[in-house]
Order: sequence, then structure tokens, then C-alpha cells
Amino acid sequence: MKTNLFKIIFLNLLFISSLFASFEKDIEKLKTNSLKTKFKLIEKIVSTYIDEKRTQNLLLKLSEGKLFYTKKDGLFVILEKKEGTKYFTKSFLDGKVLEPQHKRSFKKVKTNNKLRSLIKRKLAQLNLFSKNVDTRLLSAKNILQNISKDSEKLIDKALKLEKDSSVSKVLLEAKTILQAKYLIGKEQITAVNNLSEFISSKALSTLKEISNNESNSEELIKASLKSISSIEAIRSYYAVIEKAFFGLSMGSVLLLAAIGLSITFGVMKVINMAHGEMMMIGAYTTYTIQQIMPNIIEYSILIAIPAAFIVSGIVGIIIEKLVIRHLYGRPLETLLATFGISLILQQIIRTIYSPLNQEVKTPQWMSGALEINSALSLTYNRLYIIIFALIVFIGVLLVLNKTSLGLKVRAVTQNRQMSQAMGIKTSWIDAMTFGIGSGIAGIAGVALSQLTNVGPNLGQAYIVDSFMVVVFGGVGNLWGTLIGAITLGEINKFIEPVAGAVLAKVIILVFIILFIQKRPRGLFPQKGRDAQD
Repeated sequence: MKTNLFKIIFLNLLFISSLFASFEKDIEKLKTNSLKTKFKLIEKIVSTYIDEKRTQNLLLKLSEGKLFYTKKDGLFVILEKKEGTKYFTKSFLDGKVLEPQHKRSFKKVKTNNKLRSLIKRKLAQLNLFSKNVDTRLLSAKNILQNISKDSEKLIDKALKLEKDSSVSKVLLEAKTILQAKYLIGKEQITAVNNLSEFISSKALSTLKEISNNESNSEELIKASLKSISSIEAIRSYYAVIEKAFFGLSMGSVLLLAAIGLSITFGVMKVINMAHGEMMMIGAYTTYTIQQIMPNIIEYSILIAIPAAFIVSGIVGIIIEKLVIRHLYGRPLETLLATFGISLILQQIIRTIYSPLNQEVKTPQWMSGALEINSALSLTYNRLYIIIFALIVFIGVLLVLNKTSLGLKVRAVTQNRQMSQAMGIKTSWIDAMTFGIGSGIAGIAGVALSQLTNVGPNLGQAYIVDSFMVVVFGGVGNLWGTLIGAITLGEINKFIEPVAGAVLAKVIILVFIILFIQKRPRGLFPQKGRDAQD
């Protein structure tokens, strides 16, 4: 009995070792330059070793372009990191970490677009029966985007087993596309009609392909045109929602940029042309934190928000103490002085960081998009910026209305002389107000760093828009700033696709000019004696 048991174990071990040797032997052919051989090899590996994790890992690393082999002994390795002329790698077969070597020591397993397309299809096939719903959904979407007639049996099998409705819907769309392409007669027309229920770009492109094929019957072309019209009508509706979302996100950035300007302009009557540079400082603070602490990118934005507020606020207080305090009551002089300060700050940044744009990395939790359906997805970075802008707005509103500092700021805004007579230190209020306004601009820079590259001229693109928001909404009125920012953001995003970016700015500027002819003090004018000045 024991002899038989040992014999079974020995045979199983022998089988596993032979299987490993076969896999190792098969992938040796990946070293060839013949893409045709690689194409056949991928087909063979997937069909032979479909249940093995290393098959999926092989395809994944090939698709990412991270599979190499050493020139010396032909060992397959996975690229972990590249620094300068050295590769940090680990063995593909056993996962052993290797010593970093010069890039001349390795040769990349080359692929082309056709081969990568096959690899993606095969990866999708392997993941389509995963226990994880998200993995299956991603796999179904990959099959839909790289659909071929060979996938038909796989899709039918997956549909029978699939219990999740979202995955089933994607698979059903893929099946309907195949039916619309390859069936004939009434069945094909039915499939074309059924495609009108799906609004993805893949369904739309399939229908357009059918409608443009002159060899198809008149009835089929007519059915495809009807489905195209139905899909485009639904997609145009979601396109409006998407534009509104982008307009709201742009309005949120303008809100963050204009809140500080609205406060300083309302309290101090200072035209601060260096306000954009406060945003630039906030953005560079975010970049600096990521450079100092590269291992905590996921938390860098959360650390950067208070850091940017403090740094930009301190710079603002220094500017107020050294320059602006001596120019109160002379708006033209403050305009020229702050413009000069903005140029100085830009040059300091160029000297420290170089004149080139710097890239701020986006944390994983801000990457990607919230997919509502096939025609509408909302990017997480913009969604978080909208939420963040509202939180900042509510926070500033509470500070101004519920704190002693806010009461004093509002008093100075309405009547500076009376505030001085009541014992309020207006000079201290001016410094704090300028610091808070500059700090909020720094926070706006943190948000901007997630939407665009960080450069010395970052703030210049938003300073004019910020002033327009303040003037349109009403100087010193936060609710006016909120409505003005969202309104201008939405108008810009709806005009831009039609008129172009430059002309859209001109149209908005003309609109603001015409508006202040009728309401010189904005939507929500200030109250108090100082407001009449």
C-alpha cells in the first residue's frame, strides 16, 4: 500500500517537473525576432497552460513591455525599475531578485501592435472566468474593444456562467456586435436593431461600418442608420452632462483661485497681480513634497494642502508687511508693485527649479474615472477638486461668519474708519486677511497641480479669470464669487468647443464688460459706507 502511495506521489512530481520544463522550453522561442513565431507561440502557451498563473504573468509583462532576457545566459527577467544605465530586475520563473546590471546586459522581448492586441485578447480570456467581479468586468471590456469572431464561443460560455448584471451587459453587447457583423438576413437586421440599446463607441463604430458598406442590403443599411441616430441622440445628451461636469470642475478651480482675491480685494482694496504666483507657490509646494517624500505619493496631496496654505500665506504676509502696507489708498501703485513682485517670484522659481514644467504625480485614489455608462465617465481628480472647492468655500464662509476674526474682517470691509475707532487693529487684520487670501490661493495651486503641469507661468493663466470672477460676482462677496466662478466655468466649457479656446475667453470678457455696464458692483454688491468708494 505504501509503495503504491509513494509511486503516485513520485509520478505527480515527475509530471509537474516535466510540465515546468515544457513551459520553460516553450518560452525560449520568445527570444526569436520572428513576430509570426511569437504569434503562434502565444496561442500555444495560452491553450496548453491556461490554468497556470505564470501564463497570465507572462502575458501581462509582455503587454507592459517589461519582459527581458540576459544576453549572457538567456535568463528571462522582469524589469522592476530603471535608473540611468542600470536595470533592477528579478527572475521571471522563480521570482529571485537579481543584482542591478547595465542595460547593455539585457535584451527586450519585442512585440508589435498586432501581437499586443493578441496578448490583450488572451489576457481577457484568462480573466473572464476569474472569481473577482472587477477582474471579469475589465476582461469583458477588453474583449469588447478587441473583439474578433474567434471570441464568439468564449463569450457564449461566459454568458451562461455569468451572474453579475454589469459583466453580462458588456458580454451581451459583444455578442450582439458579432451577430450584427457576421449573421445574414433577418437575424442580422434584428442584431443591428438590438445594437441601438447599447451606446458605446464600439457599437456606434460597428453600425457605421455596416452602413458604409455598399454591398449590404438597403434594408440593413436603413436599420443601421436608424440605430446610429438613436445612439447619437443618447450620446449627445450625455455629452452635455459631461461638458457641464468639466465646466463645474473649471468653475471649482476658478472658485479656489478667486476666493482669496475676493477677500483681499474686498477688505484692502488692493489689486494684487501677484495672486497667481501664490497659486504657483502652492503647486510647487506639492511638487517639492513629492520629491522629498517619494515613498508616500498616495498621501502627498493631503500633506501638501496645509503645507501650501502655510507657505503661500507666509509669503503673502511678508509681501503685505514689506510692500503693500505702504501703498494703501493708491490702487495703481499697488497694481504696478504687485506686478513687479509676480515677476520676481517667477524668476526665483526659475532659479530654484528651472524654467521647465515639472510633473506632479497623481495618487492612485485620484486616478481613473467613475464610469456612469459607456458614454459618460467622470474623472476622479476633477470630482475630488469639485468636492474640495466646496469644502474650502464652506470653511471660509464659517470663518468669516462664525469667528471673531471673521467679524473683524467684515467690519473692516464695511467701514475701515469706524473699525479703527472701535479699537480693531486694522493693520493686523490687513496682514491676516492678505495671508489667508494668499494661503487659499496656494491651496488652489495644489488642485491645479493635479490637472496640469507645474511651471513658473502657472498663475498667469488664471489671474485674469480670477479678477473677472470677483468683478462679476461682486467684490468681497463669497456667494457672488461662488456663482460667478461656476457661471464663467460653465460658459467657457460650452463655448470653447464651438468658438475655440482664445475666442471663448474674448466672448466671456465682452460679456463681463457688458454686464458691469448695467451692474458696476457685480451680482452681489457690498454693503456699508466703504462699498460706495
